[in-house]
Amino acid sequence: MRKWWPLTAVCLGAFILLVDVTIVNVALPSMAADLGASFTSLQWVIDGYALALAALLLASGSLADRFGHRRSYVCGLGLFGLASLACGLAPDAEVLIAARVVQGVGGAAMFATAPALLLTSYQGRDRGTAFGVWGAANGAAAAAGPLLGGLLTEHFSWPTIFWVNLPIAAVAIATTLRVVRADRPAYQPVGTSGHGARLDGTRARVDIPGATAFTIAAATLTYGLIRGGEVGWASVETLTTFAVTTSALIAFVVIEHRTARRGGVPMMDLALLRRPSFAALMSGALLLQGGAFGCLVLVSLWLQSMLGLSPVAAGLALTPLAGASFLVAAVAGRHLQRLAPHLPIGVGLLSVAVGMLVLRAGMTADAGRTALMGGLVVTGIGVGLATPVLVSAATSSVPPQQAGMAGGAVNTFRQLGMTLAIAVFGTVFTSRAAAVLAGPGTVPDPHKSASALAAGQARRLVDAAPAADRSAVHQLVHTAFATGLDRVFLASALAAAIGGLIVLTFVRPARGTATGHATVPEQGTPKDDVGQSAKYGWQGAGDAEDVETGRGAGTGDDRKHGGGPRPEANAAQQS
Repeated sequence: MRKWWPLTAVCLGAFILLVDVTIVNVALPSMAADLGASFTSLQWVIDGYALALAALLLASGSLADRFGHRRSYVCGLGLFGLASLACGLAPDAEVLIAARVVQGVGGAAMFATAPALLLTSYQGRDRGTAFGVWGAANGAAAAAGPLLGGLLTEHFSWPTIFWVNLPIAAVAIATTLRVVRADRPAYQPVGTSGHGARLDGTRARVDIPGATAFTIAAATLTYGLIRGGEVGWASVETLTTFAVTTSALIAFVVIEHRTARRGGVPMMDLALLRRPSFAALMSGALLLQGGAFGCLVLVSLWLQSMLGLSPVAAGLALTPLAGASFLVAAVAGRHLQRLAPHLPIGVGLLSVAVGMLVLRAGMTADAGRTALMGGLVVTGIGVGLATPVLVSAATSSVPPQQAGMAGGAVNTFRQLGMTLAIAVFGTVFTSRAAAVLAGPGTVPDPHKSASALAAGQARRLVDAAPAADRSAVHQLVHTAFATGLDRVFLASALAAAIGGLIVLTFVRPARGTATGHATVPEQGTPKDDVGQSAKYGWQGAGDAEDVETGRGAGTGDDRKHGGGPRPEANAAQQS
């Protein structure tokens, strides 16, 4: 049916965008071998993509408001496709990392504009169906990533995990240009901002200084966490990096405050963080993504370099997490929306913590792939419980005219959580593995050997040992890797548990509602106003219900009330 072609175009973009988050994990050992990449380089292959996605998501939404959502989506697809080509052709790790960053830039444009395209293409029940299918496509992409990466890496080569994006991106671009209507740029509402400044209805502006400061802060923080474990936490390089991070964060706060006071539209209204529920939900989003997925890079390396599994077998071994998450979200997603939001999110985070403790209990020097099954399933159940509710809970904890910004902030904090977790867990792993390798004295440089171990070079370490010591070094290497993963799983469990307790303690239902999800009468969203409400990117099938009711369409609806919040916003404003 022709009416579903716009949905097809958006789902194709969502698939390649999100599959690239997980497809790379299984290919990391092959990349390390072909490019001679260190563990630090492998960390940046993942973090470069996630960091660009997190840092530019909100700014990309503002750009889309200014230049049109269809144009931004097509440009994002094109940039993503070209960057994928460059990834596959990369002659060394540095070029690969740079191409991955460009991929993240394109992905941010795609992710930020997809909800707006669906809002303008569908109305009523069709809109709810469209967002439900889009959410399912997101989940399917995450679930398919490890297996698809394994198949392509094993039967072809690791560059094909990037080149497979090219025909999909080309079809998505052609379909979008043919079936999705071009939209007009969005304008600021006429009225008063949350800081009391007048909004004059002018064309939406892009908060470039704020986006720049945020990007510098996130990038230098990630760099410092990675390098600190290598050169020392008290080194001049590490301290200088963290000083830049602090300066950039201060600049970001000042810029956002001044932008809001002068009547502009900030990248993020920092006043929202003074709301206990909203701040707790951002913490939960960050710790959920980091606690559940930050360890998978090392787990994938363990499966292939220590157990000798093929890429396909390693992909299958990781599938239980994404599979369980997808099934729980698909089956229970809409029912979870009826509960007070702190319950599924908090319980989900605590389930992730339990899953990580189960993984830790099974991680020994002689453990096999079956040791992962139970822990990954429990972790996936926790992710499936928490994820569908996160965005809708955040949007209902703020005034309706800021619902779009709140939804975008959730996705930004999720990607940032993944980025920071990979950096932190890499340092935790190498420090613990180095301590084990230093024990017997058979490894000449324990720290360097631990970094090589993390880069999937276990066989090289064993082969480099004297023939008489190889059996002992072989056992030592297995013990060091298992001990390092033990500490990583413990850190993951602590992060998820802290997130769960924060959510259960501070997130409360909005007054005047039974569940905390905002209740507004169903209404259409004016096509020229969807930018302000949808530019930041809702995610998940569970959020279709919120979008269908018109929540987040504050720009158009607020004009009817002189630029102020709708009467229905009063309960949300008190939360």
